[in-house]
This record gives sequence, structure tokens and C-alpha cells, in this order.
Amino acid sequence: MAYQNRYDTYDTGCAPRNTEVPTERYEADIHTHTIASGHGSGATITDMAKAAKARGLKMLGISDHGPATLGGGRVSYFRNLKYAPKERLGIRMLYGAEANIVNLKGNLDIKDDILADLDFVIASMHHPTIRPGSAQENTEAYIRAMKNPHVSVIGHCDDEKYPVDPFRLFAAAMDNHVLLEINNSSLSPEGYRGDTKYTDLVLLNLSVHFNYPVLFSSDSHGKAHVGDFTYAADAARLAQVPRNLILNCSAKALLAFLDGK
Repeated sequence: MAYQNRYDTYDTGCAPRNTEVPTERYEADIHTHTIASGHGSGATITDMAKAAKARGLKMLGISDHGPATLGGGRVSYFRNLKYAPKERLGIRMLYGAEANIVNLKGNLDIKDDILADLDFVIASMHHPTIRPGSAQENTEAYIRAMKNPHVSVIGHCDDEKYPVDPFRLFAAAMDNHVLLEINNSSLSPEGYRGDTKYTDLVLLNLSVHFNYPVLFSSDSHGKAHVGDFTYAADAARLAQVPRNLILNCSAKALLAFLDGK
């Protein structure tokens, strides 16, 4: 099936095609976790903003785990994010959630009326929230989650425990105006999702082929790794992904994509 190149319709504000993949300069990181995620972090939102400023970011997204995750954010937390300051320490703030896909129907653990008030929504699979299925079943679950109009990103779909068909997944992301993330934590030598490099490289090559963007994510639990895309950038360099297809390079481009959703 041929897919229309939808990304050409956006004014990204990024450098033109065929420019070198950046090694240091990024403006946004929207997959990060605070103390509200209940594990691995004692950092407040202000702590995260300080880390983003120190890293030279212009925009920071907070995406704490949904309530189905052990110790995850409560419904009241996500409901009240719409009242949080839109700027902290000169950093443009986005408030979202990493919602759990809770079954193979693609249902999420946060209700639509709450998701509608968030700036963005990442949908992910986590153990033990959902039992892994076959590659076909997992792919279908991700695609069904993408059809939720509030979902803007699919998180760490490179996890070996939840195998997928990356070709179908990428096609569905294009059809539903959703971003697939290249998760730096997955690719890290300390990562716990298995050998994720093959899937990530397939997704990056598809990004180049279809001229459709991807999102780097630090998945930082706490402030230590905010804005750190070292391993994601290494993979993108192997796939020769141009700067304009990595939305973290421009806060303006990322906002335009999210607004288009």
C-alpha cells in the first residue's frame, strides 16, 4: 500500500532535509517522570524543570505513569494538571501522561474526559499491567490505542517482551497522526527491555523512507537523564535520519505536530 507523505504539510521550523543528525542540540523532551510516578524518582516537577534548563532545553513534558502502574499517578493528579503553570524557570511546560494499554483491545487506564485536558498522551505497554500477546496481537493493541483521538505518542514499542510488526505499526502511526518514540532508556546498556536496536532501526529507516517524523524520548525517571538522547541519536545516525525528522530538534515543530493531533 502506498502512503501519502503527510509530513510535508507541516512547517517544522527545522533544518532542511539531508542535514547531519545533531549530536548535542535538542529543544524538547516530553517523556519524563516525577515522584508522582511512584517509583525510581523523588523529583518534583520543579526539579525536572531545573534539570531541563541546565540541559539547555526549551520545552519539557511531564508524563507520569497512569494509575494501573504500581504506585502510578492517581486520577486526581492527572485531572488537576490543567491548572499547572505553563512556564517554569523559562521552560515551556507540557503536561501529559504515560497511559497504560490495559488489554489487547487497546483500552487505556485513564478516562477520555481527563485525557482531553492533557497536552499530550503517551500510550505504552508495561508488565504486569498487560500480559504480552503475539506480535500480531500486540501490534493490533497498539493500533487500537492510536485510534483514541487523545493519543499522540506510542511509547517504547521496541520492548522484546511485547513483540510487534514494526512495518504495520509505522503505517498505522502515519494514518492516525501519531508519533512512535525512539526510547533512549531502551537502547541504553542499562536498559531492561532486551535487544531493542533492531526494531528501533527499522522504525528509523521507515521514518526516512516515508519522510515521517519520530520522537526521541529520554524516559527519565527523575532528573538525571532529562534531555539525554545519546543512544537514540547513535541509532538515528546509523539510519541517516535527517534533523527535520527528529521532532526534539524544534519545540515549535513538536508543538505543531501535537496541535495537528
